[in-house]
Amino acid sequence: MKDVQNTQDNRNVDIQKVGIKHIELPLTIERKNASNKVVYATARVCVSLPRAYKGTHMSRFVEVLNEWRTKKLLGVDIKGCLEKIINKLHAQSGELEFNFKYFIDKESPVTKLSAPMCYDCSFEGIMNGDDYKFILGVKVPVTTLCPCSKEISQYGAHNQRALISVKVSYDESEHIWLEDLIELIESCASCPLHPLLKRQDEKFVTERAYENPKFVEDILRDAVVKLRNLKGVKSFEVDCEAFESIHNHSAWAYQSEVVK
Repeated sequence: MKDVQNTQDNRNVDIQKVGIKHIELPLTIERKNASNKVVYATARVCVSLPRAYKGTHMSRFVEVLNEWRTKKLLGVDIKGCLEKIINKLHAQSGELEFNFKYFIDKESPVTKLSAPMCYDCSFEGIMNGDDYKFILGVKVPVTTLCPCSKEISQYGAHNQRALISVKVSYDESEHIWLEDLIELIESCASCPLHPLLKRQDEKFVTERAYENPKFVEDILRDAVVKLRNLKGVKSFEVDCEAFESIHNHSAWAYQSEVVK
């Protein structure tokens, strides 16, 4: 049958990115100190398309993703998947991103009762020629308590849930576990969140947040300092949004850096 995608196009336009997105698949990934985990993931994958070709071959993206979904990925391993996609489609550059829910069993601070906590995570690979970059992403919900509110109030202080979004790029020879990155980010907040709290635990986290007030600026600066010192990190970006309990808007701070 005629291959329409390979026919000549005369409009003289190179396409920077063409591919598929929102493809759903089970993805097997490795976990720290635990058995491999199959997660529900959505993928976005694309390649460059030279001006001479009318279109790319969409089915080839799915073929490679289907082959790699069982390979117990560590994140940086998606380089091999991306290389195969680029070679299979005769492209110069490409991108591959998996977004998935990641559950970690988390104990309550006093009663030590365990329940699963969910985090939105991502693996992303970007390749242009021989240049490859891997990006690990995670969104960590936390508690913040306002230092100003605590200072000016006779009693109490307003607190709220916040979301710290982090993306880090690190050297292929290193590895950063999701569990370790999440723990690092939680340590920057007034208090971590817990999926299960009894009364003793609720007292503990309420008092801990009160004793550890932080603006979004404080959280951001603490995260920046810790990410700068994290072994193997080449670049990062941090986004902190506090969903204010006494305002109809959010407080927000952002920073991106290349680590020298």
